[in-house]
Amino acid sequence: MTHTTWDTIIIGGGAAGLSAAQTLGRSLRRTLVLDAAEPRNRFADHMHNVLGLDGVPPGELLTLGRAQAAAYGVEFRSARVTRVSEHEGEPGVELRLELDDGTIAATRSVIVASGVRDELAPIPGLVEHWGSGVLHCSYCHGWEVRGSRIGVIPTALSGMHLAKILRQWTGDLTVFAHGLGALTAEERAQIGGRGTRVVDAPVAEVLGAAGAVVAVRTADGKEYPIDAVFTTPRQTPRDAFLAGLELARADTPHGAFLAVDPMQRTSHPRIWAVGNVVAPAATVPMAMAAGTQAGISVNAALVDEDSARAAADAAGDPEADSAQGHAGGHEAAPAADPVAFWEDLYAGGARWSGRVNASLAAAVADLPPGRSLDLGCGEGGDVLWLAERGWRATGIDLSATAVARGEATARDRGIDPERVSFIAGDLGAWASDPAALDRSPVPFDLITASFLQSPVELPRASSLRAAARRLAPGGTLVLVSHAAPPPWAPDHPGEFPTPAGELAALELDASEWDVLDASVRTREATAPDGGPALLEDTVVIARRR
Repeated sequence: MTHTTWDTIIIGGGAAGLSAAQTLGRSLRRTLVLDAAEPRNRFADHMHNVLGLDGVPPGELLTLGRAQAAAYGVEFRSARVTRVSEHEGEPGVELRLELDDGTIAATRSVIVASGVRDELAPIPGLVEHWGSGVLHCSYCHGWEVRGSRIGVIPTALSGMHLAKILRQWTGDLTVFAHGLGALTAEERAQIGGRGTRVVDAPVAEVLGAAGAVVAVRTADGKEYPIDAVFTTPRQTPRDAFLAGLELARADTPHGAFLAVDPMQRTSHPRIWAVGNVVAPAATVPMAMAAGTQAGISVNAALVDEDSARAAADAAGDPEADSAQGHAGGHEAAPAADPVAFWEDLYAGGARWSGRVNASLAAAVADLPPGRSLDLGCGEGGDVLWLAERGWRATGIDLSATAVARGEATARDRGIDPERVSFIAGDLGAWASDPAALDRSPVPFDLITASFLQSPVELPRASSLRAAARRLAPGGTLVLVSHAAPPPWAPDHPGEFPTPAGELAALELDASEWDVLDASVRTREATAPDGGPALLEDTVVIARRR
């Protein structure tokens, strides 16, 4: 995890955190959720007042939410965060999170969705019946106990509202007012004016039988038959890990909570906070809405940052468009150093999806696993996909940062180290001296290159020819390139190889090679605006006899 820089890390896997995660996953952001598995409503059997999910157990919502977020590439870890700190000196790494297992996670932004800790008054029976007979939210549970004998045990002045509002659900309401302190005549009239019983004696115990509340006993020995108790716990935000950042706080009836703007952003430009950690009275749908809002805000902030970095790069080199990187054809800029260019791009925070290239996956799906080499592997999406399917996969890229990310992802996925390896090296040097970077004299069974196209000049053709010579008899060469500019940028400059052009560059000896495919394929993609798009790839597949 030390070597993986995430776009966003979300602290907390409840309704708020998962909503943010789903939004960011659908925005193609590399997102990690750190979950301590302590959702506030874990004591309740069912959720209520949640449109479309009324009566569903809270755990079912979280299970479904995790699965849906994971489908969009969101990753999850069971962990507690002990400290969040700023980091300077490494481009693209803005915040670091220290976890309880001693590991470090690096990220460009953080969403805090860690919730609150409910601290109940030290009254026997409250903790034992918390979440069943002892409740806290009238809108979450009022309907289920309507018309029954309800008791209110407020433990703070914020309980005054609860004492008045529960009269809406029952005509048999008893307020044990000791926890409210000395009431004024007006306050007492507001509570008791609608027929509510007001008891001044302190509560000694909440009595229960067979898992249900049956009565409340006061310090004077009296017992009041009660079917359900509502109380106001002290609420402490779970945000101690932010202490060193001195974030602004807002005074609320529940205490000092993190201050956020309408987009859920805190006083720190890279930290957002959602759900009960900033709004302790927020219900599940309110927390979900805040999570979605934060996800949108985070993505917008990262887009602005990516655009600003791309503009700065373009200003320094008019020929280079770092925002496209491997993803598009470009006119070459011979004066630029390709190693420095790609390392600066990755070290500056540029990320790719991490997923396998669809055209490549289709081309090799039926091949028996062997040894593979991927040229210009980037962060290793194709390499890892092959390794997980039984290949002994090697990737080579100019950028040490990209290679480090591939290695870290392999560890995170638990891939056998014997099945995956990465090399940070100059393709030009490798082309002139293959032994310099090849760790084994054994030839490869599969050699791939996906979008080995660059805005700065690199020895692409000679590298591909050198790679082809390292292919074992019977081995397969798969080359995938952009065949046309994307539909959202039809005037995008650059060279887009044709199948004939690729074959000419490879200079394959017809007596040694069978060309299995040389065509332009169309694949589905997602446009920058989130809509569907079709892209064209030049695909060349050749097998050595």
